[in-house]
Amino acid sequence: MKASHDIAARTASAWYRQPVLWLGAAIFAALLAGCVWIIVLGSQHADTPLETSHTIFGVPVSAQSSTSPPPSPTDPPR
Repeated sequence: MKASHDIAARTASAWYRQPVLWLGAAIFAALLAGCVWIIVLGSQHADTPLETSHTIFGVPVSAQSSTSPPPSPTDPPR
């Protein structure tokens, strides 16, 4: 009698009979699906350029282009 009770107790407490684990697995699967969805949407739609002041917090947004060569260390500052 005790052996059948132990088997029933182990079967009832098996990991696949725990609803919290299934809830966690479902949330994790939804999280992964959402990440894939966001990546796919981001790769299919181009970013539209915006008119800005070309600086953010005083830092230039893009690299400065120049036709002259960079100054050498021996050149006087301008």
